Amino acid sequence: MKELKDYSLLHHNTFGMNVCTAYFVEYDSVDELCAFLKQKSYVLPLLHIGGGSNLLFSGDFKGTILHSAIKGAEIVSETDETVDVRVGAGEIWDDFVAYTVRHNWYGAVNLSLIPGEVGASAVQNIGAYGVEAKDLIIAVDTVCVATGEPRRFSNEECSYAYRKSIFKQELKGKYVVTHVTYRLHKQPVWHLDYGNIRAELEKEACPLTLENLRRIIIRIRKEKLPDPEKIGNAGSFFMNPVIPQKQFDALRATYPDIPSYPAGEGWVKVPAGWMIDRCGWKGKALGRTGVHDRQALVLVNLGGATGQEVMQLASAVVASVKDKFGIDIYPEVNYI
Repeated sequence: MKELKDYSLLHHNTFGMNVCTAYFVEYDSVDELCAFLKQKSYVLPLLHIGGGSNLLFSGDFKGTILHSAIKGAEIVSETDETVDVRVGAGEIWDDFVAYTVRHNWYGAVNLSLIPGEVGASAVQNIGAYGVEAKDLIIAVDTVCVATGEPRRFSNEECSYAYRKSIFKQELKGKYVVTHVTYRLHKQPVWHLDYGNIRAELEKEACPLTLENLRRIIIRIRKEKLPDPEKIGNAGSFFMNPVIPQKQFDALRATYPDIPSYPAGEGWVKVPAGWMIDRCGWKGKALGRTGVHDRQALVLVNLGGATGQEVMQLASAVVASVKDKFGIDIYPEVNYI
């Protein structure tokens, strides 16, 4: 176990905020985590982080940051049709996706190049191109912060919804994810009709394989989203709002080109990036922060920005969308 004081979090948040934590603890096993929590000798508040791709620090953290170094993936069950794989929460998410592609397992490829670690997939219910983590997860292994005792959650117990889980809501901060078990398919399962995936496949006229699909999805993401190594950002900053069909029909009368996606009977998902772009924010800077010039859903650190400055920009964007479209949008990023 690694225990450090006054530790810089610069390389633990993709926004590139140069902040510190009073204590940083990184554990390698479930036993180490259980022992640490049972001792109750840590300084509060306690915050568990993954790759820091969905965090925005407003300043130094006065408590204890926990981070998982639990690695590895193992097959725990297998049939002729499916394979269940249990993965350590500290594994890089995209490394796991690459692992499934190498084994010719279907289900995760649309989630290629999403930043962060495996543990966060179960907390955030990450998603892209018509697929969400909840579609793959069958179990989440955790440790209770209060007792230091392990507990397994089934998919149903996780209360998954769009970018939501029980770990983000009722049980926020109360459990630490240690492993996630995913069910992948051995036979082809494709999701090609979200975004421009099918068009890119047709343009290349390449065979439909997992390797080709992963390559195309990675290319699309790189073209749309900035590299955090070059410019600080947390990917998609806002969630796409889901609104009643009646409200959408009224908007479409004014904006005939407004894009949408089905979100259940009587509900429609509207791209927040499209609305932000229509409000004139795309490529616009506000001090040391700005809205990315290729994807309006992304807020960026132009250099030396503070978390407070990014939050101020986010508030201004939210107000513009509300004023123009009458829709509330909310950050997908967690403010710390």
